[in-house]
Amino acid sequence: MDTLAHSRYELHVEREGAQERKKHKSYADVYFSDIDEAEEIAAETAEDPVGYVHSFDVGSTVDGPGIRFTLFLTGCPLRCLYCHNPDTWHKRNGRAIRLSRMLKKIAKYERVLKISGGGLTISGGEPVQQHAFTTRIFKHCKAMGIHTCLDTSGRLGASLSDAELMDIDLNLLDIKSGDPQIYQRVTGQPLEPTLAYARRLSDLGRPMWVRYVLVPGLTDGHDNIEKVADICAGLKSLERVEILKFHQMGADKWAKLGIDYQLADTQPPAPELVERVREQFRSRGLKVF
Repeated sequence: MDTLAHSRYELHVEREGAQERKKHKSYADVYFSDIDEAEEIAAETAEDPVGYVHSFDVGSTVDGPGIRFTLFLTGCPLRCLYCHNPDTWHKRNGRAIRLSRMLKKIAKYERVLKISGGGLTISGGEPVQQHAFTTRIFKHCKAMGIHTCLDTSGRLGASLSDAELMDIDLNLLDIKSGDPQIYQRVTGQPLEPTLAYARRLSDLGRPMWVRYVLVPGLTDGHDNIEKVADICAGLKSLERVEILKFHQMGADKWAKLGIDYQLADTQPPAPELVERVREQFRSRGLKVF
């Protein structure tokens, strides 16, 4: 059995990542290796670059259209309070794998992905933090005729060229708040880079689905939802909005990694709240799931 093929909800930290953690006071810190520009530049020109992989799922139906091969990479600049994969925050937590080997794994499922109307989705973490590895995979998959999808926060979208965006058939764009202050609280990052990426996709006509994680007491405010809905209404290439209900499936990881989990007592949203939020988006004429 391939040890990379396991549930996205399983804790996975490679030895190198565990050793690196000992050098830092807080797991939530951004480590040097997460943003090592020299390493990324070398990967851009390497014939067979190395990427860092948390896991992959084959058969997912929740990461884009059809049956998906969903690849989870490590490394992320955000520190979302509700993150269910905090073990993907640091790049070295993942297993090092060559591009050529990863492409062979994907190619094994080429036929079923095409027959089902599915394809490849790269998620994380934030896949664009491994820019060279991510874009090279997309380029090869496009050449094979496999549908490509990027699950992203948009935080690093400015690093993607227009040509690279053409290799991405669909963006699953997480807009985590419409209010800059709430966004900063939820993620530890500014909202504007995500909005700039959304506007750019819209201007280029690149298809996107917006995803919104509904967390009671954090992202459920009426005015905040109104702002997100207004943002979505202005995106010409938006195909749908997905309301993702908060859950506690990642809570165990926070405990094992020794991170303070502020949402331990938060319950999933009630059906009435979910419907209220969906209706706020529908009132703009948006397709909502």
